[in-house]
Amino acid sequence: MENFIRLSKLLSEKGICSRREADDYIQKGWVFADGECITVLGTKVSKEAKVELKKEGFEAQKSKITLLLNKPLGYLSTIGEEQYPSALELIKEETHLKEPHEKPFSFSFLEKLSFAGRLDVNSKGLLVLTQCGAIAKQLIGEDSDVEKEYFVRIKGVLSHQKCSLLEYGLALDGETLKKAIVKKLSDTTFKIILKEGKKRQIRRMCELLGLDVCELKRVRIGKIEIGTLPLGKWRYLKPSETFI
Repeated sequence: MENFIRLSKLLSEKGICSRREADDYIQKGWVFADGECITVLGTKVSKEAKVELKKEGFEAQKSKITLLLNKPLGYLSTIGEEQYPSALELIKEETHLKEPHEKPFSFSFLEKLSFAGRLDVNSKGLLVLTQCGAIAKQLIGEDSDVEKEYFVRIKGVLSHQKCSLLEYGLALDGETLKKAIVKKLSDTTFKIILKEGKKRQIRRMCELLGLDVCELKRVRIGKIEIGTLPLGKWRYLKPSETFI
């Protein structure tokens, strides 16, 4: 049975939907494996099976909303810390950067909307909120290697040696960090590209080198750049846009 896998896991691995979404679609009779409609949860299929969604499943995935927010300082990308407002509070009609003929804002869009990644309260920039489990897995799943690019301003001087250590050689929480890409802009500014996201990772990396971060802004996630999206504004991810 080594060549067999749960159908929900296979759908997730192929990026079609999340496991939770897959279980829902299986129960509804919306999933096919090698042409056979599968309706029993836990069913295992060949890893090479051709899997696809019925039209209803495809439309359900297509209807899931993903938003891009340029988060200001002072907002959380988590819920539950009462001393700071959640970035969810910025998702409203007044902060929507609209495209022509775009569907109007509705509070129902906020249902099942989750943060796909974090930015601490003292950081700003690109933040993704999505209803789509497949997109969340792409960005924050255990196996995700999607690039996240940040602009950083520091107090202190970024020497050649410290720049090299930021790229590779530091460890946090007892683990050596994955190799990063650092683009030095000046003695006090640089851009860094990561493929992981430990809590407060960039700030902690700089602290190890005696550098204090005074500005941190995420400018890109995968193929999606923050571009000209104004601070505090949000827009929909376009159907033509993908992170990978």
